[in-house]
Amino acid sequence: QVRLVESGGGSVQVGGSLRLSCVASGDIHNIPCMAWYRQAPGKERRVAARVYESGSTIYTDTVRGRFTISRDVAKNALYLQANSLTPGDTAMYYCAAERICGNPDYAIWGQGTQVTVSS
Repeated sequence: QVRLVESGGGSVQVGGSLRLSCVASGDIHNIPCMAWYRQAPGKERRVAARVYESGSTIYTDTVRGRFTISRDVAKNALYLQANSLTPGDTAMYYCAAERICGNPDYAIWGQGTQVTVSS
C-alpha cells in the first residue's frame, strides 16, 4: 500500500521560496500522475501542479512561472519548488498519487504540509 509523507513547509516572507518534498513508501511506478494540491482556509482543495508519467507538467494559472514540480521515480519522490511566494500561496499543500490523472477521488493523499506567507 502506498503511503505519502510531505515535508518542507514553513513560514516565509513575501518573495521567499520553499521546496516541498513528498516521499512515497510502496510502489508508485504504476501511478500515472503525481500532483500537488493546496487548500486555503475556507476554500476547496485545488490542484496546483501535476506531473504525468511522460514527464509533462501542468500548472494552475496562479502558480505558473513561479512553481516547478518534479518527480524522481528512482527515489519515489515528488518535489515542488515554490518561488516568489505571495500571501495568496498560503495554504495546506498535499501530495497526491493519482491513479486516474486529474481525478482526486482516485488519489492517495499525504497528510499535508503548511505553507504560510506573510508580508
